[in-house]
Amino acid sequence: MDKIKMTTPIVEMDGDEMTRILWQMIKDNLLLPFIDLKTEYYDLGLEHRDETNDQVTIDSANATKKYKVAVKCATITPNAARMDEYHLKEMWKSPNATIRAILDGTVFRAPIVVKGIEPCVKNWKKPITIARHAYGDVYKAAEMKIPGPGKAELVYTAQDGSETRELVHQFTCPGILQGMHNITPSIESFARSCFNYALDTKQDLWFATKDTISKKYDHTFKDVFQEIFDREYADKFKEAGITYFYTLIDDAVARVMKSEGGYIWACKNYDGDVMSDMISSAFGSLAMMTSVLVSPDGNFEYEAAHGTVQRHYYKHLKGEETSTNSVATIFAWTGALRKRGELDGNAELSAFADRLEKATIDTIESGEMTKDLALITTIENPTVLNSEDFIKAVAKRL
Repeated sequence: MDKIKMTTPIVEMDGDEMTRILWQMIKDNLLLPFIDLKTEYYDLGLEHRDETNDQVTIDSANATKKYKVAVKCATITPNAARMDEYHLKEMWKSPNATIRAILDGTVFRAPIVVKGIEPCVKNWKKPITIARHAYGDVYKAAEMKIPGPGKAELVYTAQDGSETRELVHQFTCPGILQGMHNITPSIESFARSCFNYALDTKQDLWFATKDTISKKYDHTFKDVFQEIFDREYADKFKEAGITYFYTLIDDAVARVMKSEGGYIWACKNYDGDVMSDMISSAFGSLAMMTSVLVSPDGNFEYEAAHGTVQRHYYKHLKGEETSTNSVATIFAWTGALRKRGELDGNAELSAFADRLEKATIDTIESGEMTKDLALITTIENPTVLNSEDFIKAVAKRL
């Protein structure tokens, strides 16, 4: 049969360890037989990042700005142990953080819902999408250990030399101190990305902070969202039949537990980090969680929400069999292919993405799955497949 043609490339960001092995299997079995695949390839494997002094990560993000759509494999963010293991020149930053900063993006994470993998929260019937702000807060905080009694202050020195001071604490004993920041343009980008994604997916949007306690920091987030919504999006939301809703983070947690799902829950950086793991775990597995970075000017970078599956990779290197779940990585590809099809007016490419997702879900629902899902499924007598055989079972169904 003729392969599906592509007119514009997708930016392809290869990664590390077991997900890199799965990446190639997915391409060989599920994509290349059916699509005349056009990608601009960047190797974000840790060795190559080290060779290029991480320039390859910057180049891949800039290429995403050019082509609008990227798909990314999971990558290692090195720690001291990885420095030794890979003989690195330095402890390179998280590629995801670098890409997020360049694209000015917001991360949207949603579970892949499959019959037979039931959520822990019994009334959750539809996916809950977490929108995580991806700049500042605790991730860019300055920290200090306080050795003993003394005064700690926040000090802002304006360009004209004038100072504004705010007492943090009058220490009478040892303690700790943390200074966080954010910037208004990033909060505005976060808000617009959330509003645009809600319109794109026709879902209600919730936003939650703790503005009653944090009357300046969190309240600024609340105010920016409301101002932009009222000025730019209220009419569009009404026309689309969706709503924007603000509440306190503790109220949101209580409401989420009693809801049936089917909405986007926007969170500040740390809240989104924690809540996306809670949602993914409650829906079944991090390996069943999609992740897309969306920038306010319409760039999209799709990836799985999980890491590089290091333990399975070491087994793979020893020649041992693995049963690694590739579903979220498959869905990273389908998300990117569908979006490429939408932007290019290539209905055949978007339809292929839909069929590949259906084939993947149908494979699991028929009882063929990797070990992690077999341990939690309500399907009786599931067939446990190894990493490659699961992908081949999807290919057969496709």
